[in-house]
Amino acid sequence: MPTIFGLPSEGVAVLDDVDLLVCGAGPVGCVVAERAATVLGWKVLVVDRRPHVAGNCHDSHAANGVLVHNYGPHYFRTDDEQLLRYLSRFADFVPANYEVRSQVRGELYPFPINLTTLERFFGRSLDTASAERLLAERRLPIANPTNSEEYVLSRVGRELYEAFYLNYTLKQWGVHPRALDPQVCGRVPVRLDRDARYVGHRFQVMPNGGFTKLFVRMLNHRNVRTLLNCDFSEVRTLIRPRRATVYCGPIDAYFDNRLGQLPYRSLRFDFVSHETEWRQPCVQINYPNDYGYTRSVEIKHVTGQRHPETVVSYETPTAEGEPFYPVPRRESAALYARYRELAEAETARNRVYFCGRLAQYRYFNTDEVIQEALACFQTIRRRCAAAPPASSPALPAA
Repeated sequence: MPTIFGLPSEGVAVLDDVDLLVCGAGPVGCVVAERAATVLGWKVLVVDRRPHVAGNCHDSHAANGVLVHNYGPHYFRTDDEQLLRYLSRFADFVPANYEVRSQVRGELYPFPINLTTLERFFGRSLDTASAERLLAERRLPIANPTNSEEYVLSRVGRELYEAFYLNYTLKQWGVHPRALDPQVCGRVPVRLDRDARYVGHRFQVMPNGGFTKLFVRMLNHRNVRTLLNCDFSEVRTLIRPRRATVYCGPIDAYFDNRLGQLPYRSLRFDFVSHETEWRQPCVQINYPNDYGYTRSVEIKHVTGQRHPETVVSYETPTAEGEPFYPVPRRESAALYARYRELAEAETARNRVYFCGRLAQYRYFNTDEVIQEALACFQTIRRRCAAAPPASSPALPAA
């Protein structure tokens, strides 16, 4: 049965008096709902088929009391101070050290590749200049890479590609790197210094108490009602929002896969508790060449939680299951472009706005998707200011 949070607390009343209908209680849905309720005073209804808010950022406490990220690690980082200031209305933030290592040849190397990685892998002492010369000797002369394999080979050469990238990519995406767009591996930097952090953003922090707590506070507004355990399909023909609808689910599912199903990669998570304070030397270890899983994560390294025990999660990519990652290939981009045309028509006709990783079929980091949500809200605000509320607007397409 659906679970209702907020007021009113009784039954079908949530179907009436709705200015904005939001499909998805993840970061996008929560941000747009909060902004619409706070800034515009709109009545907002948020629906989500899961039994919790926060989407893939959802975290909870394991049986031993350790806070875990249920759908894989979400490392919050940003260079946007204004964005962090906005989120700080709903949570205090603690510093986080996002350090990742990759297990290669039975050893743990800093990853992304940095000067220390190169020294240990090639067994020689290096500085920035000599490391650049070493890579220049090994790079393949590919001026305009057309896929991820060519991109990595053009940056670090075949030895590092085969040791750190090839098999990890095969496991993660289920296809060869040469079948993926260059940006898949292009997101990972190569550093010629000893910075061991996973990213170099100005602000690298985590919400104290977890992401779910943050997003619950976001939705804790007298104008916001949240309906969980409820699929969008159950309400889309029942609710006539006066202003707009924001849809955060898979774009192909919204249109009943009428053009074909977009490809996604899913994940399986296995959580293992340990009666010791720490199990890993850092928050994440990648396994490009060993095991069926791609990485192990001990999120306690970055949550700020103090606890005598710990939990490590093991992440295994799968072809079936919950959609997590859009597959960045030329064919899927072409199919998405056709769905985007349908979405644009739906926005113009029925004021349905598509926002988020699945709705836009694009990989976003946590900070990026929140920025997308804020931009979406501004678009809705601007367009709705120029048009009166509909007393009986057209329903979203079935």
